[in-house]
This record gives sequence, structure tokens and C-alpha cells, in this order.
Amino acid sequence: MQSYLRDLGLLRDRRFALLVSARTIAVLGSAFAPVALAFGVLGLPGATASTLSAVLTAEAVPMIALTLFGGVLADRLPRTSVLMAGDFLMATGYLALAAMLLTGWTPLPALCAAAAFSGVATAIAFPAFTGIIPEVVPVDRLQAGNALIGLGANAARVLGAVLGGGAVVLLGGGWALIVSGAMFTTAGLLIAMMRMKPDTAPEPRRRHSVVADLRDGWREFASRQWIWVVVAQFSLIVMAIQAGHGVLGPLLAKETLGGPAAWSAFLAGEAVGTIVGVLIAMRLRPRRPILMGVLLCLPVALPYVLLGLDAPLWAIVIGAFVLGVCFDVFGVLWQTTMQREIPGESLSRVSAYDMLGSLMFGPIGLVLAGRAAEWFGTEESLLGCAVIVVLSTLAALLSPGVRNLKAPAGEPVS
Repeated sequence: MQSYLRDLGLLRDRRFALLVSARTIAVLGSAFAPVALAFGVLGLPGATASTLSAVLTAEAVPMIALTLFGGVLADRLPRTSVLMAGDFLMATGYLALAAMLLTGWTPLPALCAAAAFSGVATAIAFPAFTGIIPEVVPVDRLQAGNALIGLGANAARVLGAVLGGGAVVLLGGGWALIVSGAMFTTAGLLIAMMRMKPDTAPEPRRRHSVVADLRDGWREFASRQWIWVVVAQFSLIVMAIQAGHGVLGPLLAKETLGGPAAWSAFLAGEAVGTIVGVLIAMRLRPRRPILMGVLLCLPVALPYVLLGLDAPLWAIVIGAFVLGVCFDVFGVLWQTTMQREIPGESLSRVSAYDMLGSLMFGPIGLVLAGRAAEWFGTEESLLGCAVIVVLSTLAALLSPGVRNLKAPAGEPVS
């Protein structure tokens, strides 16, 4: 208990408390938005699934296309400024969508343009957020800091999933999007209040072209075997998760488990697991953090195995809980190790390569999932997702860089 209280003491630092608050409120806003956007668009006269697909694609394309540019931006400029810009851009996009839904002026190109603001905001904010944490948290407290930020974010996701659906039912999609926009505006204002000290800002460096900056970031990324191996592993794991969570799991829930209520129980179990995982990660200090993180990816296959074997719902929910725990412990170990090992002036660019590489096969998983269910069956396809998770993890364990990277000397060891 004393150790947890010591970690909570980080919140006495004004800048860290503001960062945690901003992140928690932003995640709460982002948890509101998907439900509000989906039902708001589908409720438009003449709207179809293709209409929603077009809007979501307009959001996703700039996020992927501009991620690397976001990393360059966050390594060149004060990261508080970049984070503020991301939050305010997100608010602008959601408020514009809300205005269109509430006024009834909803041409598809305008909806797509407003949605694109969200994708641009994510592309520039994520690398900046990863890079700003070491500027605020002492190096020997990074893991506790990452865990506390994750705890607030995961609690916000759970709360947002509950409140978001209720807000759409009670207020409608347009008003729920206004709530999301207000939350991102609040998050941006909290970041503005951080007022970073001069000695915490990145050291000024000679300006190069964007291409040269990207090339330097790639060198930092590619020179560390443990980074590119785990990113390659996660490109496949995310593909499997997108297929399993996005299509195959809900499809099986509809076919055999009882419908939306069963899938909601699955997601609730996973959400509770993410909170427990963060609490574990606050105290876990492995000697080889990346090795432990990769090993924790093996149980991620468990819920897909249980779904594929037609296990009872209670067992499947427990499997989802295990997935949530393992994923969040991995996330804290991964973020902390990157922040310790990567020079601060390159951290956001390396984080951008990490994000791009990890997510690049996700859309393929969504596209292939429906075909796989038709060709092989839903249960068999879920077992295939589990196989992808296990094989990609075992392949990553072959890397000496993954197995041998050690935590800094003097760190407490679990």
C-alpha cells in the first residue's frame, strides 16, 4: 500500500496532474464520439452503412497518412503546443459534425471533411503525448507515471462506453458530439495551463527538411532490434484483434451467444482487465521488460480460443479480462522502455513509426474477417486469429534484442 501511495504522490506535481487530467478527459471525449457519430450518421435520411463507412474512412486515412509528419512536428516544436493543437482540432471536427447533424445540413463531402479533422488530430497528438511524458515525469518514476495515466484513461473508456450510449439515447448523436467537442476543448485548455519549465523542453536542434527528419527517426527506430521486431509482431496481432473484435466476435455473439448483451459482457470483462492491468503494472519491475511484455502477448489468444471452441459465456468473459490485463501491462512496459531508451529529441518520431507499423495491417483484418467467416466458419476463423497471435509472439521471442534488453541498473526488480 505504501508503494501505491508513493506512486500516487506524483499527482502532487501540478504539471503531471494537469497532463493526467487532460488525457483522462480527452479519452472520455473519444469514448463518447464513436457511438454518437455512428448513430448520428445512420439516423440521417437516406443514410446507409456505406455512408458511415465513407465518414469513418475519411477519419482513418489522414490519421495513417500524417502520423509520421506528426512525429516530426512533435520533435521540432514544444510538445504542449502540439498536444493543444491536436485537442482543439479534435474539438473542431466533432463540433462541426454536431452542427451539421443538428441543423440537418449534411452533404457527405462536408461530413467527411469534418471527420478528417479527427484523423489529423490523432496523427499529430499521439506522438507528442508519448514524447511529453519524460519531460514531466522523473526518469526513475516513468513506469508509475505511465501507469497512472493509463489508469485514468482506462477508467474514462469504461465510463465513456456507458455514458456515451446513454447520451445518444437521451440527447441524440448531435448533442452527444457537442459533449465530445467540449471535452476535447477542456483537455486542450488543461494542456495550455501546464507551462513547461525551460529545462524540461527538448533542446533546440538544427532544422532539417521533413524528409531528413524522417530519415533520422527511421535510423533510431531501425537500429534497435527490439523495437522493430515487436512492432512487426504487433502489426499481425492488431490485424487479428481487428478481425476478432471488429467482425468475428460480434458475429459469433449474434449467432450463438445471445446477441449484443453477450458481446457487451465480453467488452466489459476486457475493460475491467485493463484497469487491473494498470494497477499491476504500477508495481511490476521486471529485469527484462520487453521479454516479459512479449510473453504477456501469448494469453491475448485466450478469448479467441474460447470463442472458437464455443466455451460458455462466463469463461469467454474471463478470457477477455485476461486479455485486458495482459495488454495493459504490456503497454506500460513498452511505453516506459521506449521513453528510457530513445533520446528525447527523437522520441516522437520513433513513436510515430511504432504507431504506423503497429496499425498498418488492421484494416486488412477487417476486410478479411468477413470472407474468412464465409469460407471457413466463424469459430474456425476465431481460432485462426488465436494462431496468428501465438505464432507472431513466438517469432518475436526468437529475437536476441527482445530477450536480452534489461532495465537500467538500480531499478527495483520484480
